[in-house]
Amino acid sequence: MDISEKKRALRDEYIRKAAALPESYTGPTDKQICGAVIATGEYQRAETVFCFVGRSGEINTRPIIEDALRLGKRLCVPKCVANGVMEARRIKSLDELVPAKFGLLEPADFSETVLPFEIDFAVIPCVTCNFLGHRLGFGGGYYDRYLPEGGFFSCMICRRQLICEEIPMDDHDIIPTLLITEGA
Repeated sequence: MDISEKKRALRDEYIRKAAALPESYTGPTDKQICGAVIATGEYQRAETVFCFVGRSGEINTRPIIEDALRLGKRLCVPKCVANGVMEARRIKSLDELVPAKFGLLEPADFSETVLPFEIDFAVIPCVTCNFLGHRLGFGGGYYDRYLPEGGFFSCMICRRQLICEEIPMDDHDIIPTLLITEGA
């Protein structure tokens, strides 16, 4: 089995595991994880925050988004603009998000683009990862292409029950700066 096949099999396994987690676990742990992100000094000092909008099966990032908006931080979220290509787009309210492909909520086409070098702090999703920061995403390569464009602090978030010791890595796979999980 080559590395792509290993990644695909692991991705499928952990997407199923995530879907099977009960709300009695995901609800409280999502709050703990988001609270830990908000408590980091890097987030507190950041003027411009880039955060994915969690969808079903992912961590609910609304507490981070709402906190950034409440504090008056410049908040941007991902918008897929081509296959494997995303941009950071500014929002000033959750009401500015519209349904997009793959069950994502994204900013409208006319939203302001925020360039990677303008970002101070980014919250990064994963399907699974390990404690070394090796990340397995959803397979589109969006973050692996985007993260090297900026010099910002990147914080990956993952539920502890979705941590996997062995993550197959390619040379182009990016390791975020920090991993936050519940209880950490």
